[in-house]
Amino acid sequence: MTDEKATSFGAEADNYEAGRPDYHFGAVAWMLEPMPAGSRRIADVGAGTGKLTRVLAKAPDAEVVAIDPDPAMLATLRATTPGVPTFLGSAESLPLPGASVDAVVLGQAWHWVDPVAASAEIGRVVRSGGVLGLIWNIRDEREDWVRRLTEIMHGSNAEVMLADGGPVVAAPFGALEEASWEWVRPITREQLHAMAASRSYIITASPEEKTRIRVEMDALFDELGLHADATIDLPYVTRAFRSVRE
Repeated sequence: MTDEKATSFGAEADNYEAGRPDYHFGAVAWMLEPMPAGSRRIADVGAGTGKLTRVLAKAPDAEVVAIDPDPAMLATLRATTPGVPTFLGSAESLPLPGASVDAVVLGQAWHWVDPVAASAEIGRVVRSGGVLGLIWNIRDEREDWVRRLTEIMHGSNAEVMLADGGPVVAAPFGALEEASWEWVRPITREQLHAMAASRSYIITASPEEKTRIRVEMDALFDELGLHADATIDLPYVTRAFRSVRE
């Protein structure tokens, strides 16, 4: 993860935690479903502030570790998800022994990695028959105001990748299976601004561009009548992928 945008999130860790949605438990369970019986060791790579980590930790007897290249994101994760071991690292360079986990999962992260190098490194630490799981929460732009919001904020690397056909993985992992879930998140004006502020394009934008985005977002929210603590339903599609290590 050498892209400037890929390693920019720590500067907005609090906004990331406040603005980004949680993960659908059913989608996470589906990703891990092919794990061999008795499996419980899971590494959350690109764990960020722990959005996915917290769902994984709810599984009975799960032993979860969280890995991220950004110390600021991991500091927030330790505050929100105490008890989960954290390590600095990336999908291409994992601080784990060989064949030491039953699954590796990445939430909102695979679009930042080198898929060939990451597949090989994850294949090193996942035992045979284990699982690689990839998951994204994507705003549903079939809703007109959501499409307009994206135009203001700019599309993300993840949105472009998924629109262009989705993720790819390499050896030693087999073909990806995919499933999706549609749901809505009631969200306030303040949370929408936090979500926007946590996006890599905006974190790395000029002060003038940040101001332009905030002004245009406020104009959209005024038009929608979204004020104070009022909420609007933000539609999402969770797209999950899984592959078994050969």
